[in-house]
Amino acid sequence: MSITRRSARRSVRILGVASASTAVVLGLSGSAFACTIGDFKAEAKCEGGKGVIVVTDTDKTAVPAVVTVFLKGAGGIETKVGQQEVKGSKDGTPVTFPEDWKPNATYRVHVKAGHVVDEDVKPDLSAPATACKAEESKSPTATPSRTPAPSESVPAKTASPAPSASESSSAPAGTSSNAPSPAAGDSDLAETGASSNTGLIAGIAGALVVVGGGAVFFGMRRRGAKNGG
Repeated sequence: MSITRRSARRSVRILGVASASTAVVLGLSGSAFACTIGDFKAEAKCEGGKGVIVVTDTDKTAVPAVVTVFLKGAGGIETKVGQQEVKGSKDGTPVTFPEDWKPNATYRVHVKAGHVVDEDVKPDLSAPATACKAEESKSPTATPSRTPAPSESVPAKTASPAPSASESSSAPAGTSSNAPSPAAGDSDLAETGASSNTGLIAGIAGALVVVGGGAVFFGMRRRGAKNGG
């Protein structure tokens, strides 16, 4: 069976339509899963009492993207806050920019992801109306010093050591002593400096005086007798 020109043209036309339909379907499906600016979300938050700007990338295809944050000032002047790279994920991948933002400040967030995305997040980011509050560190409470009572401030008297034997013997009369007291007779003699043999010595001395006197008397008589004879 021979194929006429008319049939060939018809077949080519059918293939062209099918190819075009396939390309459209693939293009639509590809654009449905491609990275878009809608995958990025910017927020101004407080962390640890300090301001930060957090940009979250929820791109499931994980196309590498560069995020740049600008502070919009008066007269259209912009100040670059920072720039970071990020790869999105299904759960979202956040990048944090330290920024001590002021209440109601406005920021522009720009995203560039290959040849797919090169635009700003809309609308611009507006900071909250209330600034972040610094966390107050709790200082330890000072313990008040306790003033000692009057009875506590006086030092306790230490017991004086017991006097020695020599000290007790030289102590003045009338003071009590723990040393045993001497006999009654010996105590009087010790105080006057005499001993218990004083009477005997006095008797002997008296006898010697009498004997000496007698010897002198007899010697004088004998001398007188010789002179008289």
